[in-house]
Amino acid sequence: MFTGIISAKGTVTELEKGADDTARLTLEAPAPLLDGLALGGSLAVNGVCLTAIEKPETQGEAARFTAIAMGETLARTSLGDLAVGSRVNLERCTEVGVRLDGHIVQGHVDGVGAVTRIDDEGTWRRMHIEIPENLEEQVAEKGSITLDGVSLTVTAVNTPGESPAFVEVALIPETLEATTLGEATVGTRVNVETDVIAKYTARLVAVRAAREERAK
Repeated sequence: MFTGIISAKGTVTELEKGADDTARLTLEAPAPLLDGLALGGSLAVNGVCLTAIEKPETQGEAARFTAIAMGETLARTSLGDLAVGSRVNLERCTEVGVRLDGHIVQGHVDGVGAVTRIDDEGTWRRMHIEIPENLEEQVAEKGSITLDGVSLTVTAVNTPGESPAFVEVALIPETLEATTLGEATVGTRVNVETDVIAKYTARLVAVRAAREERAK
């Protein structure tokens, strides 16, 4: 589990696409971030929970993290868009007993959205993101959403049924500096994870509705 509070930004150093619909991803991150991360440990990369297939190798102030992304991951996230030199948001998994500064984030991306508008408001920015329509019922104004691993508060949503579905978020200076969202432009694709409570609520409603329909 994660919180959506980005620990550091990393840089993709190697990306090898496999013939079996996989990708081997290697990135460089600040050494302290990966200190103690064991083989099989978890790291959220742009909001995607990945498993270390090697013990991180430290070289001076930097360390290397390597993981394999399966076809399902590449199909549901923007990791397949990455290239050598791409900057990514990183977060270690949450320790039990610490403060939860963001919100509950699973690292299980629900879909990919696209930035459609950025409004400069001086020291902060307002960002408009088009999201897959099947996620519309899982977002709410003033609710939580994760974009490329960053925990954010939704400031506006589309009217129910309006197409395309969208969310709007406000990015404070700290977020712009500490995450790759500060580098986003119109057209940038971002990983979207909705609030886990919203997901289960939507599923519960859908299942009950289906059962009631079958019972008629």
